[in-house]
Amino acid sequence: MFHWFEQRPFFFAVLVFVFVAFAGIVEVIPDFAKQSRPTVGTKPYSVLELAGRQVYIKDSCNACHSQLIRPFKSETDRYGMYSLSGEYAYDRPFLWGSKRTGPDLMRVGNYRTTDWHENHMWEPSAVVPGSIMPAYKHHFSNIADIETAYAEAYTVKNVFNTPYDQEGMPKLGSWEEAKASALEEAKVIAADMKNESVKQAVANGQVPEIVALIAYLNSLK
Repeated sequence: MFHWFEQRPFFFAVLVFVFVAFAGIVEVIPDFAKQSRPTVGTKPYSVLELAGRQVYIKDSCNACHSQLIRPFKSETDRYGMYSLSGEYAYDRPFLWGSKRTGPDLMRVGNYRTTDWHENHMWEPSAVVPGSIMPAYKHHFSNIADIETAYAEAYTVKNVFNTPYDQEGMPKLGSWEEAKASALEEAKVIAADMKNESVKQAVANGQVPEIVALIAYLNSLK
């Protein structure tokens, strides 16, 4: 049989291609799956963080900010450890981004604080001179959609087996439990803020978008 293939270069080339492709699949796919598993310490987002992530997506923050630190010294010196595949295991969709008008935010929770985000979202150029980022003052009055965030968490838990309600992982529970937990988390964020209308809204049981967004940004580490 091999003698027959050796006399026919085209079929021999096809045979070699098939064997090389099969070997590549056998080698690459298992390693790819392994690298995509959640890294140690990676957890699903809480309901409040998911609500903030929805705000982030709704206002197209990913159009100007990436969440992908490349493995180059210039990047790691500025932003920290380069990104690993497993860190995005619970991101649906991932927000890698394709350009940077502003800095990468993959690990922004390591070096920015709640009050910094509050001032920056209210008036970016007052915090970062020369910034072309618009102000997002509507986040301070708009109320975050906690119910939709809970629905998303509930869906990924049941469809993708996301490990909510497991030991060491965020608690989801019922809608009432999740709403109460999100409000408690929001109170911690609001305690570090200066905006009185935001503080009052949280005290009244509402969660402004800015609080949810800051919770999400603080989780990026």
